[in-house]
Amino acid sequence: MTLAPTGFLSIGAARLEYKWLAPQRADAPTIVMLHEGLGSVGLWNDFPEKLQQATGAGIFAYSRAGYGQSSKVALPRPLDYMQREALDVLPKVLDAIPFKRGLLLGHSDGGSIAAIYAGAHQDHRLQGIALIAPHFIVEDISVESIAAIKTTYETTDLKAKLARWHGDVDNAFYGWNGAWLDPKFRDWDISEYLAYIRVPVLVLQGVDDQYGTLRQAEIAQEECYCPVDLTIVPGAGHSPQREAPVPTLDAIEQFAKAALRDDRGLQAA
Repeated sequence: MTLAPTGFLSIGAARLEYKWLAPQRADAPTIVMLHEGLGSVGLWNDFPEKLQQATGAGIFAYSRAGYGQSSKVALPRPLDYMQREALDVLPKVLDAIPFKRGLLLGHSDGGSIAAIYAGAHQDHRLQGIALIAPHFIVEDISVESIAAIKTTYETTDLKAKLARWHGDVDNAFYGWNGAWLDPKFRDWDISEYLAYIRVPVLVLQGVDDQYGTLRQAEIAQEECYCPVDLTIVPGAGHSPQREAPVPTLDAIEQFAKAALRDDRGLQAA
């Protein structure tokens, strides 16, 4: 199928904003990018273009419902919203785009969604998952930082800054923030999915991540039977792709070239 460079996908009742960077070769793999809890297509900035240049893969990024210019969601979000995204929505997205083989690249919430998908679906098209600052359990540091950013959102110009990237910024912010600050969310734990992942895994963690510790990466190493590569990114917090883009891109490029190599190679370059 042919996708326009930008547009909307109709997935169920939702319209999901997307960006598509087509590969030069028709048989090239696709990397699907899953954004963070306050992210969107736009908030990846130029990282999709850099990733395509480095790997030669097609790059597909989309804004989940409630984010960017995609459809709004009803609030409060259910506390299993990431499981629902991975089990119900993402399979439909992958079937609606030119995803014949490739990777999932997820950041924060997006990394958790990628891990759930890989553990729950034995998808022959999926050849690896790259996870930037993923969450598998809820840590004290996560809740403390998410509570602090709620105060920042309500007392500073953060709301105005985020409104640049979201059609309904309150829907995006409170959908994410409200779920994480619900006391019942402290029991959220997706580590059970990790044992069922059957593709290589890359975990990237910033040294100064204010939303999670290296315990998240340790859980992946303990629970996964598949290979798990860990890259600690110096000079980065929760968003290494923005704070330390060169080492982050290098790690993903090397992982992608190893995971996606087949008889044709990733790209003749």
